[in-house]
Amino acid sequence: MTMIERRKFRRKRRPYDESAGPTTAAPDSESSAIRAEAERTEAAAEAKRKAEELAAREKAQREAEAEARRRAEAQRIEAERAEATAAAEAKRRAEERAARETAQREAEAEARRRAEAQRIEAERAERAEAAAAAEAKRKAEERAAREKAQREAEAKAQAQRAAARVQIEADRQAARAQAELVADQQRQAQAKARHAAELASEAEAQARREAEKHAQQQTSDQVRRLEAEHKAAAERSLEAKPKSKPHTRRPLPLGARQAAPVTAAPSLDDIWASMDEFQVNERLLDRNRIITASRHDPAHASFDVLRTRLLQALADNGWRRVAITSPTKDCGKTFTAANLAISLSRQENCRTLLVDMDLRNPSLHKVFGVKDPGVMGDLLRGDITPERHFQRLGANSFHGGRTIAFGFNGATESYASELLQDPRTAAALRETEARLRPDVVLFDLPPALYFDDVIAFRAQYDGVLLVVGGGLTTKAEIKEVERRLGDSTPLLGVILNKAEGTTVRKYKY
Repeated sequence: MTMIERRKFRRKRRPYDESAGPTTAAPDSESSAIRAEAERTEAAAEAKRKAEELAAREKAQREAEAEARRRAEAQRIEAERAEATAAAEAKRRAEERAARETAQREAEAEARRRAEAQRIEAERAERAEAAAAAEAKRKAEERAAREKAQREAEAKAQAQRAAARVQIEADRQAARAQAELVADQQRQAQAKARHAAELASEAEAQARREAEKHAQQQTSDQVRRLEAEHKAAAERSLEAKPKSKPHTRRPLPLGARQAAPVTAAPSLDDIWASMDEFQVNERLLDRNRIITASRHDPAHASFDVLRTRLLQALADNGWRRVAITSPTKDCGKTFTAANLAISLSRQENCRTLLVDMDLRNPSLHKVFGVKDPGVMGDLLRGDITPERHFQRLGANSFHGGRTIAFGFNGATESYASELLQDPRTAAALRETEARLRPDVVLFDLPPALYFDDVIAFRAQYDGVLLVVGGGLTTKAEIKEVERRLGDSTPLLGVILNKAEGTTVRKYKY
């Protein structure tokens, strides 16, 4: 259909207006045909339009039906999904409820188990407490028994010391009486000589010579008699005991020793040779960790280094006396003193004394297995001579030197610090050095922080070796020891014993 054929473009027929002038009129048949054709075209177009609209409506309907079906399917899927979600949620809730019930049952079972464990632990604690109470009671009984035995031993020792002092006083009185008798004889001889001098000068001189000779003979006889008695007593003591054990020493009274005039002083070698000897067991030394004896442990080289450095320090300062102590117990001071002493004994040109000055808890004799250690208090009080108390190291297989002597102690002192600062102690140590002439003197002292023994003995030593225990001694304890010793006390060295990461047989510094 052309544009002109469309309804909006068709011209309307108007009636003929004669005033307007003539018009050309088409024949009626042609106009009718045109109109019919236009109407057919318009009808066809209208039919086509309606068909298209119908097709569009059908298409829209089909699309609506498809959309409805799609929405129904989506709703169905959504419903199934919601149903599945609800089922899953119900299942999850059921599982959670079952899990909670299971957890509750397990919690109840755990609570019952814990209650049972607490009951068992309480019963175990009660049994442990009962055992601890029994152990404490047993230890208290043992401690009471030890204290009782110690008191009995102290009472016995005091009685023995009292008896010894009585015997010493009796010997001194006898010596004084003997000396007075000799003096009386000398005065009588002098009186005879003076009486003879009145007769003649030659007789006077002869009488004087005879009197002097008589006095010297009496003195010599007395000295020989005392020496023979001492020698016989020593031989009897040696015959009464096995050779492997030292014979029991009987203190020689100082009064008797001073009363008998001596014509010639014994030599240093004779004095050292007169000391008692003790035999040592190498296995015992190994058990007590005296590693410088057998030298199986490589750590013995540390003590050799310590020995050399100590000798150099003493020589540079002109010192002789060295105190060995520790801040507290169990640091290894006696272990260090014994090993250092054995190392020093191999210096042939160095005479060494190791003295047990731990008068509250002496233990040095136990390390060497000495059964008859003697009493250090008797030496410090001047009741016995140094060579009668000190003991030398006997023949051994580990090449321990003969230039070392040990001052052991087998009795505790109730007033240790008072004895250590007693003037008699200083005099006894001076006499010991004068008679034995040592190059090095080692004093095994008690722990510095327990009592005032180390401070009371301060005037008797030149320097200090401080032994500290690895993992045991704290920095504060070391500083407290330094504070107590003061700036005037030379600290020769700090020895670290029981170092972390070592075994029992490997000590390092």
